[in-house]
Amino acid sequence: MEETRFGWMRLDSCNGHDAGRQLLAELYRQETGEECPPVLVTNRGKPYFQDSPLHFSISHTKNHAFCVLSPVPVGIDGEEMDRNVNLRLADKILSPREYSRYEAASDKRRALLRLWVLKEAAAKLSGEGLRGFPNHTDFDPNDSRIMEMDGCYVAVLT
Repeated sequence: MEETRFGWMRLDSCNGHDAGRQLLAELYRQETGEECPPVLVTNRGKPYFQDSPLHFSISHTKNHAFCVLSPVPVGIDGEEMDRNVNLRLADKILSPREYSRYEAASDKRRALLRLWVLKEAAAKLSGEGLRGFPNHTDFDPNDSRIMEMDGCYVAVLT
């Protein structure tokens, strides 16, 4: 595998967890021609394959599921673009540089959601998860790694 594979789906009749696993199985089968191996979880909650050189990450929102399969460690997060978000969170979760960029944004809710998907994707990439307030990063809400698709912001980090 040389490139990262990406898949997504709307959640019509299944839950996000099941849809994410379904996407993972499809991407794995497309890439290898084999059934998806068992998924294990580290003590910090990061899912992984024990005997495969491939890495993956899954995210789901109220209406969507997203999955990425990669030859290198990867993290993904998605959020609905219309999600109601408490702007007071910015004080707690943004680093000083991120807060400056957030303050300069004309649409604060949009900026905060875009920064959030980057932070969550980075936490999934590292496997450390979000503990406390994730205010030690230096992301930009205009980062080109954020995609807009079907009403969602989606960030994929490698």
